[in-house]
Amino acid sequence: MKTTTLLAIAATTSTTQAFTTSTNNVRTQTSLNMGLFDGVKDAFGSSGMGDLDAQRETPIDRWMGWNTKADAEQGSVSKAPSDFIDSMDEKNYISVNLPKPMGIVFEENDSEFGGIFVLEINEGSNAESEGSVRPGDQLVAVGTKKVSGLAFEDALGAIIESSEEKTKLVFFRGPSKFLYGPAGASAEWLDEFVGAAKVESTA
Repeated sequence: MKTTTLLAIAATTSTTQAFTTSTNNVRTQTSLNMGLFDGVKDAFGSSGMGDLDAQRETPIDRWMGWNTKADAEQGSVSKAPSDFIDSMDEKNYISVNLPKPMGIVFEENDSEFGGIFVLEINEGSNAESEGSVRPGDQLVAVGTKKVSGLAFEDALGAIIESSEEKTKLVFFRGPSKFLYGPAGASAEWLDEFVGAAKVESTA
């Protein structure tokens, strides 16, 4: 009976040690595993999609929205289009004095803008000989009359009605989207510009 008891105690002790060792191993492994994930959490945030260093940012990071904090800190800065032409800069205008027939074919802009632009220059015409006017130029004024934004008939009519030997035409060298609309010159600026005749004629 004593021998059996000793064996039972020994077995119990061995079993307890075995479970104790196993539990310690589990705790150690758990501790190691938690330490590993804590490192990931520190690097990427609790969701695994935290802020990334700007130098490590890749296109997929931006696509997945993994750098939102950096974006917020940098702020969103609106940039002008690469082809932007300032219609409130006098350097972007030309003026010519041409006799009739001028040889300029005009076309109307989209209805949202109005006004007319140069579609083409006839070969051998006065405009071609003078050499300043180019296809795409926006007609702004005829003499001292502002015609920007007018309907086709009204803008062209200003040229037809001119009785000068040579009619002065003022053009904006740029597309309609930069002469009219939110990106365009203000009506007040154009009125002052045309009235002051600040553009020197090339002929």
